Amino acid sequence: MLKITALEEHLVTAGIFEAWRTVPETWQLYGAATGRPDLIDRLLDLGQARLADMDDQGIDVQVLSVTPPGVQSLGAARAVPLAREANDAIAAAVRAHPGRFEGFATLPTPDPHAAAEELRRAVTGLGLKGAMIHGRTGSRNLDHPDMTPIWEAAAELRCPIYLHPQFPDTPVRDAYYSHLGTVADKVFAGPMVGWHYETGLQLLRLVLAGTFDRFPTLQIITGHWGEVVLFYLDRITQTQSWTGLSLQRPIGDYFARNVSYTGSGILSERYLHWTKEVVGIDRILYATDYPFIDAGNAHDFLDDAALTAAEREAIAHGNWERLTAHLG
Repeated sequence: MLKITALEEHLVTAGIFEAWRTVPETWQLYGAATGRPDLIDRLLDLGQARLADMDDQGIDVQVLSVTPPGVQSLGAARAVPLAREANDAIAAAVRAHPGRFEGFATLPTPDPHAAAEELRRAVTGLGLKGAMIHGRTGSRNLDHPDMTPIWEAAAELRCPIYLHPQFPDTPVRDAYYSHLGTVADKVFAGPMVGWHYETGLQLLRLVLAGTFDRFPTLQIITGHWGEVVLFYLDRITQTQSWTGLSLQRPIGDYFARNVSYTGSGILSERYLHWTKEVVGIDRILYATDYPFIDAGNAHDFLDDAALTAAEREAIAHGNWERLTAHLG
């Protein structure tokens, strides 16, 4: 049977979850949402219950990652030890269940130098496969000069960084996603469109800021079939010359050579084929967004999609293994 590796599969540690309670906005946006007993139990579990869910979904391997916003909303003094603790826990789960779990590190981005060192420790010392970053940290976008040590370390290690959504900054939410009702505002600013515009813009900022020119081996993974910008790539490329920026390549080339894409549990064959057309089958990976989306059985989606056997293998596990083969 087709082996399936899923990349956007979340957890939380008790320490991080308790730390969110001390940050009012973080608790309002994330803590309450993940505070449902069924979700928090699944997020905390790294053993038999999770493995049973994986079996039900047809998932052979989960690449574990701390759910947003990780430690990125905390002060550096708290973020650093909590990130280390989480990465140690992920590595322990991988050792306890070899062949079923791999891991992305969580990084204490409030201290970018410490984050870079933690990435090196996680990849070379713990055997994790890269890291997940939840967009900006405070008001610092991902292309902020302070973030350079992280990109330098990722390029040096040649480990992928999964760019995951988080809520837009408060002024943005107030200006564009408010006054529809408490619940509607949160959904509008989050899983409806806000997360995806926010994440796509962070990715595009990395391109426009020349991050991939400085670090040409840097590899990013992003979910939700490209976080909106992939679907507007023709227009973005058309207007590149208007920016006055001196990039070394056409913008579309960065999206095809430095970025890979998952569906994050959005089982859309239309989006799958659009992504294949724009960037090629070698850039598509699989993800379920566990435990937030009931994605059914992964084999049903891949088997029903108009793909060759080789293309199914590539999406299900081959592209991921090729991307990380050198990491051991």
